[in-house]
Amino acid sequence: MLKRGLMQLCVGGLVAAFMFLPQEGAAAAQRKKPRTVQPVAKQALAKKAVVKKTARPKLVRKVVAVAPPRPSYGQLAGLHGMQDELDLKSSVALVVDQDTNEVLFSKNESAVLPIASITKLMTGVLVSEAQLPMDEIITITQADVDTEKGSSSRLRVGTELSRGELLHLALMASENRAAHALGRTFPGGLQVFVTQMNIKAKLMGMQDTRYVEPTGLSSKNQSSAKDLATLVNYAHSDPVLRELSTSTGYQVAVGNRTLQYNNTNRLVKNPSWDIGLQKTGYITEAGQCLVMQAKVAGRKLIMVFLDSAGKLSRIGDAERVRKWVETNHTPGVRPAPLASREHARRG
Repeated sequence: MLKRGLMQLCVGGLVAAFMFLPQEGAAAAQRKKPRTVQPVAKQALAKKAVVKKTARPKLVRKVVAVAPPRPSYGQLAGLHGMQDELDLKSSVALVVDQDTNEVLFSKNESAVLPIASITKLMTGVLVSEAQLPMDEIITITQADVDTEKGSSSRLRVGTELSRGELLHLALMASENRAAHALGRTFPGGLQVFVTQMNIKAKLMGMQDTRYVEPTGLSSKNQSSAKDLATLVNYAHSDPVLRELSTSTGYQVAVGNRTLQYNNTNRLVKNPSWDIGLQKTGYITEAGQCLVMQAKVAGRKLIMVFLDSAGKLSRIGDAERVRKWVETNHTPGVRPAPLASREHARRG
């Protein structure tokens, strides 16, 4: 009986032990099973993947080479390297007392350079002296369109204006099509007009001067400061040229439009200046140019500034000269008298 009880006890213990084994095995298997990614983590990874796919590509900056501005003829000749006591930005300058012919200031005055729209002053001289009817209507044609520099104009092909209006715009606002139309409609045509420009220059003693067209757009229109001082002195004798070149503004009716033009020289509006005649000019080859007749410190002066660097530098140079003359009246060299209007007419 004792042995049977011991055997039942052992068998019962074994059965109990085996009943617990499967549960422990399942737990162990559960512990060995790899961990799964939680739903939140899955969403985060998904968002990260989407962001990575839709990320913008990096911008590639292209470096565009900008060509340096073309030098003027004066720069190519090294004229800007010359220093002067007034520290002018113009490579060529000349200041002459109109009454005494005294040279008060000079800088490279004999250098021959392109003169840009200073050309229009000679254009005005010829048109005015020809005594053509100023009320005659002239039509702007395709021939007046700039093919030299491709510059624009508000005077469209087909515009009709009087000769007087065109002369006003050419001298005051430096209108290229206006100047070209004046030369084109001159008796004999454009080539005759250009020939007369050169003949007139020689009669006035302007030996360094050459013209190939009436606007100044061509760099082949060239002169020296000495010659241009002669031209300013001569043109100043004409009341029409004085009035039109110093006009501050002018309106012209073109079809249903009214065009407002202003003087290219801001000094004509400056009350501290008394300007009797003026003309500005600019093309790349010539730089910024300015010629004037003005009263400064009680003296009638002729000023020439050529090949100035910078848009406002020619104005700044004129201001420097004016202040210098007001405080310094030291006379310079006396040159030969400037050509008179009567002498040129006799020639």
